[in-house]
Amino acid sequence: MAFHLLERERERGLKLAAVLEQAIQRIGHCSQCRNFSEESLCSLCASSSRDRQVLCVVESPTDLAAIEQATGYRGQYFVLMGRLSPLDGLGPEELGLAQLTERLGVGEIEELIIATNPTVEGEATAHYLAQLARAGGVRPTRLAHGVPLGGELEYVDRGTLAHAFGSRQLLD
Repeated sequence: MAFHLLERERERGLKLAAVLEQAIQRIGHCSQCRNFSEESLCSLCASSSRDRQVLCVVESPTDLAAIEQATGYRGQYFVLMGRLSPLDGLGPEELGLAQLTERLGVGEIEELIIATNPTVEGEATAHYLAQLARAGGVRPTRLAHGVPLGGELEYVDRGTLAHAFGSRQLLD
């Protein structure tokens, strides 16, 4: 993109730079969920139509957007802005887990939906979050992982298939 702007679109590149500068100056974090917002409280947290008894924890604003676009979820969010990764210097403090613990302690939240990615760091983060939830008297749940809807077993990677097989459930 940088080469294209330098070769053919220098004027548009300057406009893009100005817009990015404005975004960096204006956009901060929501004081409640930590998502990106121009206001101190984002539109999702300010909405009275959201279910305040359910809180979904995601790693990033893009994860939040994906859930909003693909599901009918109407609860609240908490955005970690990462996942536990000691090698990268990301611990509980950097992820705002003290703020999350505070929210869980208020007593309004009944279920904590853990929607971290199924990576080693994501699973470690999920485990940590579940412990926080239980300590706050909140029921932790985890997004299901496994064979995608419409997927065929012969095309699913070994790790996903092994996880799905190990997490199988009783059919009623």
